[in-house]
Parts: sequence; C-alpha cells; structure tokens
Amino acid sequence: MAAAGPSVETNARGIPAAPFVEDVVKHLGSEDAEVMPTLQTFQEAISKYKFMEMSTAQRRKGLEQKIPDITSTLNMVEYLKKRKDDPEPVETTFELNDTLYARAKLEPVDRVHLWLGANVMLSYGIDEAIELLTEKLSNAKTNLATANEDLGFLRDQITTMEVNTARVHNWDVKRRRDRAAAWRGEQSGARNEGRSAKPGPSRQQRGPQRPGQAPGPQRNGPQRKGKIPGPKNWARPDAPRQAAPKKEAKPAEKPKEAPRREAPRRETPRTREVSLPRMISVVNLARVLGVNMRMLQFRMEKIGLTDVRPDHLLKYDDAELLAAEYNVVTVADEESAFDIYPRAPVDDATKATLPLRPPVVTIMGHVDHGKTTLLDKLRSASVAQGEAGGITQHIGAFSVPLKREGEISTITFLDTPGHAAFSLMRSRGASVTDIVVLVVAADDGVMPQTKEVISLVQGDGGLKVPLVVAISKIDMPNADAQRVKYDLMGAGVEIEELGGDVPCVEISAKKGLGLDALEETLAVLAEMGELRAEHDGPAEGRILESKVDKGRGNVATVLVQRGTLRAGDALICGTTWARVRQLMKPDGSSTKAVLPGTPVQVAGWRELPAAGDEFVGAQDEGACKRAVENRKRVLEQKALLHDAEQIDEQRRKLAEAEAQRERAAFEDRQRMRELQKKEAEGQLKPEELAAVIQAQREANTVPDEVEEVRKELLLILKGDFSGTVEALSGAVSGIGNAQAGVRIVSQSVGDPTEGDVQTAHAVGGQVVGFNVKAPKSVQTTAARLQPRVKVHCDDVIYRLMEHVTSEVAALLPPRQELRVQGEAQVAQLFQIKGSGGKAARNIAGCRVTNGLINRTYEVRVLRGEDRAEIFRGKLDALRQVKKDVQEMRKGTECGMSFEGFDDVRVDDVIQCFTTVDVPQTL
Repeated sequence: MAAAGPSVETNARGIPAAPFVEDVVKHLGSEDAEVMPTLQTFQEAISKYKFMEMSTAQRRKGLEQKIPDITSTLNMVEYLKKRKDDPEPVETTFELNDTLYARAKLEPVDRVHLWLGANVMLSYGIDEAIELLTEKLSNAKTNLATANEDLGFLRDQITTMEVNTARVHNWDVKRRRDRAAAWRGEQSGARNEGRSAKPGPSRQQRGPQRPGQAPGPQRNGPQRKGKIPGPKNWARPDAPRQAAPKKEAKPAEKPKEAPRREAPRRETPRTREVSLPRMISVVNLARVLGVNMRMLQFRMEKIGLTDVRPDHLLKYDDAELLAAEYNVVTVADEESAFDIYPRAPVDDATKATLPLRPPVVTIMGHVDHGKTTLLDKLRSASVAQGEAGGITQHIGAFSVPLKREGEISTITFLDTPGHAAFSLMRSRGASVTDIVVLVVAADDGVMPQTKEVISLVQGDGGLKVPLVVAISKIDMPNADAQRVKYDLMGAGVEIEELGGDVPCVEISAKKGLGLDALEETLAVLAEMGELRAEHDGPAEGRILESKVDKGRGNVATVLVQRGTLRAGDALICGTTWARVRQLMKPDGSSTKAVLPGTPVQVAGWRELPAAGDEFVGAQDEGACKRAVENRKRVLEQKALLHDAEQIDEQRRKLAEAEAQRERAAFEDRQRMRELQKKEAEGQLKPEELAAVIQAQREANTVPDEVEEVRKELLLILKGDFSGTVEALSGAVSGIGNAQAGVRIVSQSVGDPTEGDVQTAHAVGGQVVGFNVKAPKSVQTTAARLQPRVKVHCDDVIYRLMEHVTSEVAALLPPRQELRVQGEAQVAQLFQIKGSGGKAARNIAGCRVTNGLINRTYEVRVLRGEDRAEIFRGKLDALRQVKKDVQEMRKGTECGMSFEGFDDVRVDDVIQCFTTVDVPQTL
C-alpha cells in the first residue's frame, strides 16, 4: 500500500497555505540544483494566490455595498411597523437626482414589497419581511467576516511566496559569486605554483650578454616572431655606432627563432564599483559594465526582465541587480539619502503615561446648514458675517474653553467649507480630526455634501473616527428633526435614539439652544478616546492653510500634533523649510510656545508649504537645507522616471506598429507571389490579377483622419490661501467637454502681479483670482496690452466658476440650428417640355400651409409618414400661374421647381428654412 503524501495545511475554507522555504538547499534537493524551475513554480503559485485575492476582494466589496442597503431597508421596515397603527401619514423625501427632490406622503401599511434581484419583487407581511431581512443581514455580515479573514490569509501567503522567491534567488546569486571566486583562486594558485617550479632559461637560451652585465633574462622581453636583436642591441653605451651590415642579393638563411616567454594570463577583475544614473538604457549599461550586450540581454531574460530592447530605459534598481550579476557594485551616496523623518509612535504602555491633549473637532456638513454660525456662537465671534456670500471658503481653526470641569478643558474646532468645490479641503480637515460633528439642517435634511461626509467618515476606507450629529435650525417653522433622523438612518448613520451608537443633538445656533449638550457630548467622547501626546521633543503636525500675508510674508496655519512648537525652531515641510519668526494664536495674540492639539499661525517660511503636508521639527537650518535639496532631487528623479516610462511606452508602441507594418507587407508579398504563380499556371487572367492588385491597394489606403483639436482656456490662478487655490484648481479643471476645456498654466498664492499678466499675454490666457484683488497698476497693464488680457477676481467660488464656464463656452464653435420659415404640400405635378432639346421637367403645384416660401431661402423635400428628407438645396423657380414671384405666404398656391432635383411627388412636403449660428453651452 502506497504511503500517503504529506498533508497540506489549509484554512477553514480549504485554501492551501504556502510553505516557507527555511533551508534552500533542502528545498532544491542539492547544491547543484537548477533554480529556474523552482522560481517558475513560485511565480505560478503567487499568480494563483493573487487571482484568489482579487476574487475575494470583489466579493468583499459587493458585501460591503450590500450590507448598508439591507440595513437601511430593515430600519425603514421597522419604522413602518412602528407607525402602522398611527393614522397620520408619514412625510418623506424622494431623491430624483443629485439636486432635485420630491415630497410624498406614505399611508400606514401592513405589507411591503421587497426587491429580491433578477427582476423579482415579492410582497411580504411586515413581520415576515423583518425576519427575512434580519436573516439576510446576519448572513451578509458572516460572509463579510469570512471574506476579510480569507483576504488576510491570502495576503500572508503571497508575502510568504515572495519571500521564498527572494531567498532562492539570493541564494543562487551567492552561489554563482562563490563559484566565480573559487575559480579565480584556483587559477591564481596554479599560476603561482607554475612560476616557482619552472627552471629559468639557460645562457644559450638567453643569448649574448652585454659586457659587465650579470646573467639573467633579457630586459626587452619576448621578441616578435622571426626577429632577433641586431648588433646595435649588444654595443656598449660609449662605443661608436656601427653601421648595419648590407643585405646580400641572395636570400639569407632564416635565423632561428628566439625562445618566447609565455605572457602572463590576465586575471578576472575583482569586485569593482561603478556609478549609475537613475535611468540607463540597456546598450549604455552594457558599455558601463564592459560586457557584451547580447549576453546582458540574456541575463535580463534570466532574471525576469521581459523588455530587452537596446534602447529600453532601465530603472536604477534593475540596473543595480544586473550589475551584481557581473560582480559589480553600485556606489551609494549617504549624503543623498539624508532626510528628516517624524519620530516613531510610542507604544500603548508609554502612551498611557503621556499628558492629555485637547480634542480636534471638525465641523462638517452641507453648504448653508449653519456650520459657521454654530462656531460663531461657540467662540462668541461673528465669522459668518465676514465670509463672502455667507459661505465658508477656507478652513478656520481655533480653540474654545469649556464651561464644564474635567480633564478636558478646551476643544480645538476646525470649520470646513460646505460647497462642492471644497471637497479636498473637507477631506484634509477630516484627516487631522479626532471627532467629526455632522451639521444637518432640520428644514433641509440630507443633502449631497452630507452624504459625502458620511462616506468620508464611515465609508469604505473611511477615517473611522467618532461621529456626532447636530441637527441645526430647529427653531425654523418648517423644521422636522424626526424626519432628518430617519433620513440619516437611511443614509447609513445609526442614530443613538433609534437604536444605534451615533449621538444626536438638536441645536439652534442663533438662539443658543442645545449648545451645552453638544459640548458635553464632545467632552465625553474625548475623555473616552484617551487623546494623549508627548510635550517634549521636536514639534510635528499638519499644515491646514498657507498664504502670503502683507508685512509677515509666507504664513501657514498649522495644527501641532506632537511635541512643543517654539519661536526660533527650524521646521521642514515638503520641499520648503522655516525658521519660526512668530507664533500667532487665532485671536491675533503672539505666543512663545504651542502644545499638541492647538492651532497656530507660523511665520518664517522660505516658500509656501502645501496645505495638508506634514511638518517636522529639525535640529537646525543646515539639516533642513540638506533634506530639502534631497527631497527636490527625489521629485526630479521621479519626474524623470515618469518621463522615461512614457518614452519607453512610446517606443514600444512604435516598435509594435513597425512590426505590424512589416508583417502586413510580408503578407502582401506572399499573396502577390501566389497570385503571380496562379497567373503563370493559367489559373488567373491578367485582367483579374490587375483588378485584385487595385482592390488590395484601395484596401491598404487609409484616409487621413483630421483630429479635432480640443480648444483650451489657459488660466493663471491666484488665491488668498493655498487651500483655496487648490480648491479653485480642482473646481475649474473639471469645466468643459470634449471640444473645449481648461488648462491651468500656473497657480500661486497672493494678489495678481504684472508678471502674471505678462505670462497670460504670452500664452493667450486669462488671470483668475479668488479672494484677492488686482492692484490698479496690474489692471492698467492688462488693459494696455494688445490683445487685452482679462483679469477677473471674485470672492465667491460659484460666481467665479460661472465666469470660467461662460469663457469656456465661448470657445465652442457655434451650433448651426435650422429654423423653418414655411411649409407647402405638393398637390399636383405638371410636366413642362424642355426647349432646345432639353429633357422635360416636373413642376410641383403646391399649397402653402404654414409661414412663407421665399425663393432665396434653402428648401428641403420631406416624404412619407416619417418625413424622411430626400432633397436639400435651392429653388430653381417660384411662380404664381405664369408670373415669377419672390415669396408666397400661407393659404396661397404656387408652382416650384428645384435645382438638380426632379423626383418630386404628390403629397411631398416642401420646407423653406434658414440656418443660424447658435452659441453652445456646457
């Protein structure tokens, strides 16, 4: 009986586990085993695991989308069950599209219809529907947990197989290097042994010596074949030079060849170092390494590089691996690798001993739902009155002291814009927050930006931070807080009052209702979250906003997250750095130090940092400069790498196109030979051959396609903050269609300058400013240039977008619109004989049924019930009886003939029309 094979470990669903290769030799079977079959097996296993990972991820995504729908449906059915005995109908809102809603009244019901998919909808009693939906929700959650478990298991197996591949490959590289080193050692030892054992040459072998010269080998080394030293080589240095003997006429006897010493064999070069650029072509790498290009291409294929074209640009990592194959080491520059990094996070035990910090709370919601008014009331300052258009257009940050006594004494609030154009600013505000307050107006309900915030906090890949709902404007006459709560339940927010875990507070910012309850809720959540951070060490945090401030230069609003930020500190952020000159609180007062969880304005930046970037404290300015130079170089290298990849892709496409042309030409030549062969055998006539050749030429002739060039509105964007410039850039970039759009030439913070106007004039663009003003000198310069440069500044985002939209629409070519001026119907046909041998012509006897028929207008002939157009052109004649007329009006009769058209029939409709150019809109 055969022994059973070793059992394969699997998970609960039967997915096999990947074995870990701990001992490569034991896995391969011997020291001399070939590794390529094993590596190929590993790659196949990795591909299978990745395929299963992709299928499992798709299943998980489907379940994650399905669970909220089931939950929403279940919540609504349970709500209908509660309201079944209530005679009052339920008022609700139906979303027709993103911006259009309809109100409806729902009568009490005892049965519901559930959509089961596959065009199946069945009716269930409410209790039965609740039981069915609860079971479906439980199964979906179980399947989701299983999918997450399988996904983690598969990713572990992929990592194991990739580690196995690396271990086997590195073992093979080391084995080849060891063998090469052993071979060089053997060759060197054999040569040394040969030199010590071999006797020296005799005097006869050495030849005559100079007077006074000690015996020994010749200095000149081996002579060329057939040559011996002449007499001058033997003469003393002080002896007179003798003339060489004359050659005799008869050929001299060929002298004996002097014995030659064997030239020493050239040793294989030892490990050497070379410097490689970030990108290098295959042919240039072969030159640098000093190897044959074909051998290099063979090595590339062996290690898995598929593109081995000579002009293919290799990345530095691939070039370094190939260099290692030839015992060549690339030089690493430690100075180029210098950078400043944040400190490693502390462990849980250490974190529990750190001091508490204020919570960071972000106020989010739909535009005009009362976010800024709520913050005004919290800090007793009127911010909303100062916002252009009454909407927030940048992130505001400030601290509010709490009235309650406890461990948490202050809260840091961030106010984010609600307009659709500011989605990036909302996501940036949420990325640094500890708690999100979702403000929903009681008289408006769940709106598009409300759903965006819910997805940002709780959706797939969301922030997973605590959420608090604040239903605002409860003092309004048409406020319905209960309806808003059920709408939120339908959107996936499980309100605490309705059995969920999301706190909900009803407030009125204008009248100050519910604010104490909101503060208490936030303080309790903050205490439960154990928000702690160290006060010692260099400061770390995030850039919320940055702008150019007159008198202070480049200023950034930052949120300190770790350490203490002090005046005089050196900071690095992205590709810029700062020596902190001034720290200013949101109320305008200066401070010397800022602790974690506190927003502050920092002045002293060399260049404006980008909003959302992380800043880190540094030792000194020198370290900042070194790190910034390296970061800029890395960005340049990434750009170079991207360009190289684009070049590679373009070259690959050109090579494929050329190969395709060559294949097509070869196939044409083959067909031509076959045709000529058939003609020679009499199977094809010469005229048939000529027809086939002509048809083939026509088939190979491709008409030149005229590609329509997309027109672009070139813009120079200016803004007051980096975040608002970013929001403006994202908003205007999406304006346009396939025919016209927007291209941003440059964007920066600050008022428009004459340099901006000159740039716009050079490229034929415009200057668009948001929350900035163009100085009079700039406006004068723009008006003086020919053509005039448009400079448009506004402080409300949607007005600015309307301006850009109208400017892009002006670039669109006008749309030709046909406008019917009159109609006539053919009642009878008359045939008139042509004079001078001309053919007879049909004259259409018509009655004008609508408008007027003018001889100078274009006409078209429509036929049949579907009124298909069969002719479009000009009238040749328009007559009333025998008199030529210019136009005929409704109710009159006339005769018509057409230029180049004679197939008119009874009951045809003749339309007289004009074509006008109508400006297009986006």
